[in-house]
Amino acid sequence: MKFSHAVTGAAILLALAGCQRTSYSNMNAANSALPPLQAQPVPSVQSGQLPPPGVTDPSQFPAAPTTTTAAAVGTPGAPATALDVTKESMVGNWRVQSAGTSCDMFLTLTNLGSGSRGGTRGCAGELTTMGSWEVSGKQVLLKDRNGNTIGSLFKTADARFDGSTASGQPVSLSR
Repeated sequence: MKFSHAVTGAAILLALAGCQRTSYSNMNAANSALPPLQAQPVPSVQSGQLPPPGVTDPSQFPAAPTTTTAAAVGTPGAPATALDVTKESMVGNWRVQSAGTSCDMFLTLTNLGSGSRGGTRGCAGELTTMGSWEVSGKQVLLKDRNGNTIGSLFKTADARFDGSTASGQPVSLSR
C-alpha cells in the first residue's frame, strides 16, 4: 500500500511540476521601457454641399463594361447551321482548342454579373481572362472578369461549339 501511495504522490508532483508558470521578466521589462507613441498630425476636414440624392458625378465611378456583339468579335451573327443552345446544356467541363493549343474550360450556373461564372485552365491569350459566360440567342458569349466579351461560340454539333475570340482566333469547345 505504501508503494502505491508513493507512486501516486510522485505522479502528482510530476503533474504539478508541468503546470509551473514560466516568467518572461526580461521581455516584460523591455516592453515597459518603450516610449509612448507620438501624436500624428490630422489633415484638415473639408466641408461642402453634397449633391441632391440620385445625382452623381460620373467621374467618380469606373466606366461600365461594354457589351460587344458577335459581329464585333469576328462572328457576324448566327450561322444558318447553328443549333439551339441552353445554359443548362453548357454546364460542366469542356476541352478547348484555340490557336493550335488545348486547354480546359469550366462553366457553372453560379451568377456573376449578367452571366454565369466560368473559367479556364491551361489556356493562352484572351481565354486566360475568362471569368463568366452567357447564352444570347443561339450564341455563347465568353466574357472577361470585367464583363467584356472576349469570344463568341455557336453550337455546331451535339457536343461541339465553334467560334472565335475578340482578336479573331478560332475557338472550338468539345466534350
